[in-house]
Amino acid sequence: MKLDTELRDFFGDGDTFNSILNAKGKIFREHKNRKTLYIKKEGKGYFLKIHRRTGWKEIFKNVLSLRWPVLTAGNEMRAVMRLDELGIGTMKPAGYGQRGLPPAWLESFIITEELENTLSLEELSRNWKHSPPDFSLKFEIIRKVAEISSRLHNNGINHRDFYICHFLIDLKALEEKNSMDLYLIDLHRVQIRKRTPERWVIKDLAGLYFSSMDIGLTERDLFRFMKTYRQKPLRTILKDEAGFWLRVSERAVSLYKKNAASQY
Repeated sequence: MKLDTELRDFFGDGDTFNSILNAKGKIFREHKNRKTLYIKKEGKGYFLKIHRRTGWKEIFKNVLSLRWPVLTAGNEMRAVMRLDELGIGTMKPAGYGQRGLPPAWLESFIITEELENTLSLEELSRNWKHSPPDFSLKFEIIRKVAEISSRLHNNGINHRDFYICHFLIDLKALEEKNSMDLYLIDLHRVQIRKRTPERWVIKDLAGLYFSSMDIGLTERDLFRFMKTYRQKPLRTILKDEAGFWLRVSERAVSLYKKNAASQY
């Protein structure tokens, strides 16, 4: 178990692991054996993600559905470390621990520092369709998101929940206009391989496109993304990769229709 010094006193001098698993805080998300809490110590915020034992029943259920469940916080910890190696902004870990017998009886946690003065791209772009942003701001965000996407996929990584709500923009840097700092979060389902299979690349890009369909992007905006993502002239992309981008678009439209139907 690893824990930043300033957090050790926060969780007591006894059984620290159990204290962390039973910590109280604002619940941000709760799903079966996973829970995410927001806690604060001396004015500093942290997010605590807890993974309880999965059990064989849940594992078999997922395997029969041709899915392997995320069993521990270790997957997110590895993803954070890998993104950091690649120079992609993400969360900063402040604690991590795991215990128990794999795979069914593992318990684990990861604690990350709150990313202060940030806003998700979903929130930032909510009114873009009716009140377009400054062109240079939109251009720079598209460029940055495309660069991050390309770096992930070219290094064997796919996110699996690749939506604009999981990109946070640093508002302080934006205000000072010194840099465009984006952070990619919610990494617990990230997959890391030597090479990213095309179907997972398509899934990521379709998710990204689907989540940005209502923010007023133009065809030129989409082309800008494609050029930066591939680092090729648009003419070459449209000639050589038309089928690939058509599959991305079709999947995104399918997600959009499915999401719209679920609202009724």
